[in-house]
Amino acid sequence: MLTTSTQLRVRYGETDPMGYLYYGNYAQFFEVGRVEMIRSLGLSYKEMEEEHGILMPVMSLQIRYIRPALYDDLLTIETTLRKLPTDTITFFVEIFNEKRKLICGGEVKLCFIDRSNKKRLLTPNYLIDRLLIHFSNS
Repeated sequence: MLTTSTQLRVRYGETDPMGYLYYGNYAQFFEVGRVEMIRSLGLSYKEMEEEHGILMPVMSLQIRYIRPALYDDLLTIETTLRKLPTDTITFFVEIFNEKRKLICGGEVKLCFIDRSNKKRLLTPNYLIDRLLIHFSNS
């Protein structure tokens, strides 16, 4: 299993008239978590797209809202891979406020697409190789 943490502060422009983080922005925060997890493996989405020709479209997104995040809150996005990906990859995400109270949780499922022909692929070996160390005991 692999878990990474990323912190983000809620900006004014991300809030609704009540001062709450607008619900539609949570998907972007989930994306920040998974992009930073990939980066922690020594890769980047840009590298995967440009150098390896791999795209990762979202297939499904599930979010459960627990309590609001507010303007200027410092949030911690914890992103977890519970199992090695095969033909899809699922990121489990929990967002916490500064008091470690759960704000929301959910999951995002993506697949791998060949950039040139738009056909689905299995998880690229270079990604599996970087993940294996985190799953060697499971």
